[in-house]
Amino acid sequence: QVQLVESGGGLVQAGGSLRLSCAASGNIVGINVMGWSRQNRGKQREVVATMTGESDRNLADPVKGRFTVARDVTKNTVYLSMNSLKPEDTAVYYCNAAGITTISGHYYGMNFWGKGTLVTVSS
Repeated sequence: QVQLVESGGGLVQAGGSLRLSCAASGNIVGINVMGWSRQNRGKQREVVATMTGESDRNLADPVKGRFTVARDVTKNTVYLSMNSLKPEDTAVYYCNAAGITTISGHYYGMNFWGKGTLVTVSS
């Protein structure tokens, strides 16, 4: 199995900053894509940022210029630095990892999700 553990969420005032971290562990052969999505109450989950490999970054339009995503492939960790936070950024932020895992000597494609970390931005 593969586990993803997020950290770094919390309460911040509008205009403030937070940095989220997500570490993947377990039966990992390799991770191709790591990323962040978010979901606010009553809304669909939306992709915020993805990283493919070590340098291919994609950010959703609502967060471009304010959020950055980084990855340490040696530690199977992805980070989301959030600046100039707005109340509409309030959501549960989920980390996910897509790649290859191994079970009993066999290789399988995987797409795992963390349990999420809450980010609350007050106005």
